[in-house]
Amino acid sequence: MNATVSTPSAPSAPSANAPSFVDRPSSLSSDSPPSADPNRLRILVVEDDADAMATSLEALRAIGHWATGVRSAESAITRYMRGAFDLLMLDVGLPGLSGKDLAAKLMAIERIPVIFASGEPEPAQPPAGSVWLRKPYALEDLNRALTRACSGPVRDAA
Repeated sequence: MNATVSTPSAPSAPSANAPSFVDRPSSLSSDSPPSADPNRLRILVVEDDADAMATSLEALRAIGHWATGVRSAESAITRYMRGAFDLLMLDVGLPGLSGKDLAAKLMAIERIPVIFASGEPEPAQPPAGSVWLRKPYALEDLNRALTRACSGPVRDAA
């Protein structure tokens, strides 16, 4: 994936969990269908913090991807359909079912790249096949995580 990085503007008052950028492109909408562009990923973001969710979705859209989000693992399980998403971006510390447990459940349906976004440092043994993205992160960090996640093994049925 070769996404272009734009220079982000500074956030006004982000939460502690929000990434360190804000970019509000007016031409991109979460309601827009994914394009036929093979570099444009369809990403499901699962994040319980409203500010972090909004900022993550804006960043993903700003670098050219289609993204939608839910605020709980349980909602993600309900919303997930095999083949509908190219990548999962999961908060680790979700209330109820954790991001790691959610990834395990969804990987039982379909093997798909996963980025874990967390304020915690990367564990010595991150879940196999995943990429760890430490919050708060910059647009360049997000781009790097997307590139790493997408350069792994080809997705296939579990």
